[in-house]
Amino acid sequence: MGYMTSTSDKSKWMAFWLCLFGGLFGFHNFYVGRIGRGILFIFTLGFVGIGWMVDLFKILFGSFEDNVGAPLRK
Repeated sequence: MGYMTSTSDKSKWMAFWLCLFGGLFGFHNFYVGRIGRGILFIFTLGFVGIGWMVDLFKILFGSFEDNVGAPLRK
């Protein structure tokens, strides 16, 4: 039987700072394990900045999730 957690082992604030300063290059996506999305952010510069802003607000308001769908820990 597998072990399930209610929150991710990744920090909300670390993801926030990575998104704020490296979000156009997807640093926050690599941090939470979303490698494919991180690569997409690199080639599109964070979906021309719109995806970067959306992710920034999602992280701040707690709806951003890691690669397995768990919310980030506070």
